[in-house]
Amino acid sequence: MKQLTDADIVNMVGDEYTQKTDDAKSVRAELHLSRRIPKPVFVPEHTVLDFHQHTEEQAWNMIMSVAQSGSHTATVITGASGILKIKFQQWVRDSLLTQYIVSCEPVNNGSFYVKFKKKHN
Repeated sequence: MKQLTDADIVNMVGDEYTQKTDDAKSVRAELHLSRRIPKPVFVPEHTVLDFHQHTEEQAWNMIMSVAQSGSHTATVITGASGILKIKFQQWVRDSLLTQYIVSCEPVNNGSFYVKFKKKHN
């Protein structure tokens, strides 16, 4: 991570800042930089979603959350039979989820390997 210089700090807060001390921690505390600079969020490369014992709405929320998180891939376990297997395949083809997916391949009769598009900030 880049260390902030005096010029960086002046650019962030304007001319109202005058450095009173050389202590970087006190400068950060005075400017509340921990609130201005967001901490990086950990996004897993691969996620496993198991739809067993979930409702259709819960499954939808789970897959959309992962799709929007920036995760690269997911293994989605729908089960070999049931409404969630059918619904998941429909979501991949014809829903808001479609715009997030690069590919979706069956792993076996009850699970799928999904590759998501890169998240652009």
